[in-house]
Amino acid sequence: MHPAPIMLQPLDENIWTAAGPQVRVLGFAYPTALVVIRLKDGDLFIWSPTALTPDLKASVDALGPVRHLVSPTALHNLFLAEWQAAYPDARLYAPPGLRQRRPDLAFDADLQDGTAQDGGHPWAGEIDQVHMAGNQIATEVVVFHRASRTVLIADLIQQLDPASLRGWRALIARLDLMTGDAPQTPRKFRLAFTDRKAARAALARIEAWPARRVLMAHAPPVLEDGQAFLTRTFAWLRG
Repeated sequence: MHPAPIMLQPLDENIWTAAGPQVRVLGFAYPTALVVIRLKDGDLFIWSPTALTPDLKASVDALGPVRHLVSPTALHNLFLAEWQAAYPDARLYAPPGLRQRRPDLAFDADLQDGTAQDGGHPWAGEIDQVHMAGNQIATEVVVFHRASRTVLIADLIQQLDPASLRGWRALIARLDLMTGDAPQTPRKFRLAFTDRKAARAALARIEAWPARRVLMAHAPPVLEDGQAFLTRTFAWLRG
């Protein structure tokens, strides 16, 4: 049987998402998802690029020109080369640590910390980004699309399907808080926040966003009451 085509699903005006194929890391099956935002000038902002299948590419191309390829953490790098090859006119942005992790990729700019008014990126006035600093695994850049009130989170909140895991991996995933009833921050990421002061300062900025939705690369989306979801999910960091 042929795999089901990967198609973009509209979430609101000028924002779409698509679930990509599972990615296996050390035998753990991670769901993947990307987000496409069409900016006011018509250019496309691609968050957390997943495998670029022909059907996904056709869906993206129908929306406008791809101009910005954004990896939210240094861990989200598996498919950047194929997107860069497919869209040579797009700019590739590096979160902290990714230039060192992938010296084979040609990055055009670093993904800055700052509000939309700071003017550091072409999407100023439309998208905010916050460096979730103080973590020894990776510094995630959390993104907020103002018009749709949507927060984008890659690795800091996860929920894996318990049925995808067997044996010791199932045990490790459960102990790491990755297979609970609700999406939450894995235990390893909690322990890796060695600078809690910096992390709490970043979290305060994130929780101030009037979030309606929270889209996550490795968990089902939260489509309503996003601000309350973030407050509840990150309670461990404030405690």
